[in-house]
Amino acid sequence: MSLASDIALATHLADTAGAAIRPLFRSAFAHEAKPDASPVTEADRAAEEAMRRILHVEAPRDGIIGEEYGAERPDAPRQWVLDPIDGTVSFMAGRPIFGTLIALLQDGWPILGVIDQPISGERWVGALGQPTTFNGKPARTRSCRTLADAALATSGPQYFSDHDGEHFMALAAKTAHKRMIFGGDCYNYGLLASGHVDLVVEAGLKLHDFAALVPIVEGAGGTMCDWNGDPLNADSAGQVIALGDPARLEDVIEGLACHH
Repeated sequence: MSLASDIALATHLADTAGAAIRPLFRSAFAHEAKPDASPVTEADRAAEEAMRRILHVEAPRDGIIGEEYGAERPDAPRQWVLDPIDGTVSFMAGRPIFGTLIALLQDGWPILGVIDQPISGERWVGALGQPTTFNGKPARTRSCRTLADAALATSGPQYFSDHDGEHFMALAAKTAHKRMIFGGDCYNYGLLASGHVDLVVEAGLKLHDFAALVPIVEGAGGTMCDWNGDPLNADSAGQVIALGDPARLEDVIEGLACHH
């Protein structure tokens, strides 16, 4: 398949997921806790089921890695990675800053990503070697003169281990911490790609949380890597840096290293 047809398929998946999610937003939906205590709703499951049905027809040889229903054909070189609602807590609270994440991996490396916010109708699409778009128009990160000017975002302190949290707070102290943003999950990375946020730092992410973000951030002029500065792929541990201005990367990694 060509990249153009892959992008068309990914946007079709996003449309379908959105159609499953929208009727349940701010309504009396069913929900329960997963074994790790994180919540899952009928909207998460309906959206992932709808996307899987399409992939079974349109891309039957490709693998699928989904947050709710696990992996199919794990040995296929191409893997679609689905997170039907990234930010379930925001969804349940009626906050329209969750998103559907759709990624395509080739041999474990993210080559295509979509962040779709189905309530506000906002969509970021990134693909290897192509400029990232936001609702069809080019998205660009902004430059950041010094780390002290950087607006930093993260999903929340509760997602860090004590050790990672210490490193995060050491970095946060060097940024524009009065402008720090908590909450937002994938939406923060879209905002970074569009030049509204400078830096997102997280830990404990799974592949379905970050795979789609990499092509979007990089295609907008930013950079994504782990806390050591290594590129992200299917084997990454889940410590993530997204940075709008790659010139600040050394400062960020140094800030996280937290020399006591």
